[in-house]
Amino acid sequence: MQAILFDLDGVLYQGDTLLPGAAETVAWARAECIPHLFLTNTSSRPRAAIAEKLAQLGIEVAAEQILAPPAAACTWLRAEGIEDIALFAPAATAVDFAGLNLLPANAERGAGAVVVGDLAEGWDFRTLNRAFRLLVAKPAPRLLALGMTRYWHAAGGLQLDAGPFVAALQYASGIEPVVLGKPAAAFFDTGVAAVGSLPARTLMIGDDIRGDVAGAQRAGLKAALVRTGKFRPADLHGDVRPDAVFDTVGHLPAWWQRHAG
Repeated sequence: MQAILFDLDGVLYQGDTLLPGAAETVAWARAECIPHLFLTNTSSRPRAAIAEKLAQLGIEVAAEQILAPPAAACTWLRAEGIEDIALFAPAATAVDFAGLNLLPANAERGAGAVVVGDLAEGWDFRTLNRAFRLLVAKPAPRLLALGMTRYWHAAGGLQLDAGPFVAALQYASGIEPVVLGKPAAAFFDTGVAAVGSLPARTLMIGDDIRGDVAGAQRAGLKAALVRTGKFRPADLHGDVRPDAVFDTVGHLPAWWQRHAG
């Protein structure tokens, strides 16, 4: 093993609380000069805001060290030559789409791509139906998913993430989404390339048995599951088998010393 990809929410912090061993483990990775990157499916805030939150919790991270779906989507859209975007994500996320034409909030046609992130309580029937109308307008736009996470552990309990809303729009429109986030293999490939490693020598550590562990393993990485965040005991009795299970991310350094060779 030679590189690490850290999930954020549920691994390093939960809500506004730093999880046990998180700051120490990141400091250990830096001290040992282990290449590492922070992967998140968060689409409710830009990377700069995520870095600021980490700093407030005591972990200094440059925004460029965070791989998040909005930045990946922007890169993909520019590569495809798509400029007219209907964005279904919080207003703060729009900063990551600077330079692209964001359609007005009431537009029902004219999109080159419909981009769906974690709109949380911003979803209602009218909003979801507007996304559907944009997708079935001609010419048909692309459907971009800022991750396919099913749910996450919010301060008030489990909360739906972007995945279920993308799935509803896919079912209604018949358009296959382009997934720019976990569990898409291309997202993990981007992370592995960024740390200059190989998939088989890179460890993904997360709290989501599907999005983090299964997604990483399908991309050829090793994957560890932490018993924090959205972890449930039933996660260990399904068809996905983590390469390691830690009570907290703080147990990573000891495991790494045994397996790094």
